[in-house]
Amino acid sequence: MDSIIEALKQVPEVRLQIIKLAWKVTGEDGSLDVDQMLFHSKELEVAVSEAAAYSSATREAVRCLREMARS
Repeated sequence: MDSIIEALKQVPEVRLQIIKLAWKVTGEDGSLDVDQMLFHSKELEVAVSEAAAYSSATREAVRCLREMARS
């Protein structure tokens, strides 16, 4: 179990671009600003792809951790 904890300590923090962009495309009342979404559409596409890849990698890491814990 110690090796799993040590391995997790080595995982770097990830700051997904989708979070930063969310602040750019929302109005002061928290609603989505369609004009800003259109303006940042290319960035949003890339950010959504990045978030999807991160999500997939996280699921795989969890699967591996569960497998290690069973051993």
